[in-house]
Amino acid sequence: MSATNDLLSNYQHAIDDLTLVMGSKGIFNVEVDGDLMFSKQEAGRHANVGEILELFEERYASGIERYGA
Repeated sequence: MSATNDLLSNYQHAIDDLTLVMGSKGIFNVEVDGDLMFSKQEAGRHANVGEILELFEERYASGIERYGA
């Protein structure tokens, strides 16, 4: 899954826990500390390549450098 790879490749030093939960009916939600960051159902589409990483950086990565930067 590209969203998982993007997050762990760039912020593995800042992420304490990452859990993938299998859903039904094509549900794809991304939550950070209980905050819904992306919902396929609400957006009416899959996340674009790199979109989850971009949303994460906008909301949660202020002041955190990417891993290896």
